Amino acid sequence: MPSKTLKSLLLALSLAGTAALPVHAAPPAQLNAQVPGFYRMAVGDFVVTALYDGYIDLDPTLLKGASAQDIQTLLARMFLQSTPGVQTAVNAFLVHTGDKLVLVDSGAGKCFGPALGGIVANLKAAGYTPEQVDLVLLTHLHPDHACGISTADGKPVFPNADVYVAKSESDFWLNDAAAAKAPQDTRPFFKMAKDSILPYARQGRFRVFNAGDKLLPGVSSVVASGHTPGHTAYLLSSKNQSLLLWGDLVHSHSVQFARPEVSLEFDVNSEQAIATRKAIFANAAKDKLWVGGAHLPFPGIGHVRTEGGAYAWVPIEYGPIRSDR
Repeated sequence: MPSKTLKSLLLALSLAGTAALPVHAAPPAQLNAQVPGFYRMAVGDFVVTALYDGYIDLDPTLLKGASAQDIQTLLARMFLQSTPGVQTAVNAFLVHTGDKLVLVDSGAGKCFGPALGGIVANLKAAGYTPEQVDLVLLTHLHPDHACGISTADGKPVFPNADVYVAKSESDFWLNDAAAAKAPQDTRPFFKMAKDSILPYARQGRFRVFNAGDKLLPGVSSVVASGHTPGHTAYLLSSKNQSLLLWGDLVHSHSVQFARPEVSLEFDVNSEQAIATRKAIFANAAKDKLWVGGAHLPFPGIGHVRTEGGAYAWVPIEYGPIRSDR
């Protein structure tokens, strides 16, 4: 048993320790703002910066070619809920080639609600300005890809850039006769495409190219039609490294890798869109190609892996810029 003297000493030390505890104020208010939406990776001598525009709540009923139960099972396997919709990212990609600053897609701008329209803010957070962009390459003219090039009052967001789109895409969406024949619920898409392009066309900065054209050193267009008539992917190549930016090849990573035959209601030609998706999946998996998608979980960059008779998505791991891979 401790002596009375030792007990007294221990008590004194305990009381002294208690008295010395600092008194803290209440913690600050919780912060709910997310980090800026950009992520960089190297592709040879190129530096690619993924830019987050925001998200769309995708209604699973827009996915066609599988039963509702199958789709719900695939969503649940990825811990996703379908109410009010499946959160689906909208991404764009800024490519610094060393000589040019190239933006692939531009986000939704002011065409949709407050969950979108973050490209310019995230471009600035990444250290660039809209005035520095030399070229904008559009995968297609749907509003969540093209509206971001112009302001609501008809001014160019990227005042020094030329805007490029495939000729077959331009011939469809910028054609008044095609718009007049389109279903009533899709006609606003034609108007939004025209309104987005007009400020650049007025300045002689709107360009069209033929499918498969090489647009500048290390950047080539790749035919990826089906989702829209001139839907285009862009292949970046530098020092034996490559990245394919494939636009809207996939709208639901949880469903369409496992079931590439599932199409989207907004596909202009669903049969062709399915064939394109299967062909690009097969080549990307075989060649271990880096790919980037507009509607893959941000930053939207990764690989395609074969899995049984289908495919799986393998996202990039966060890390420093590496050019030695």
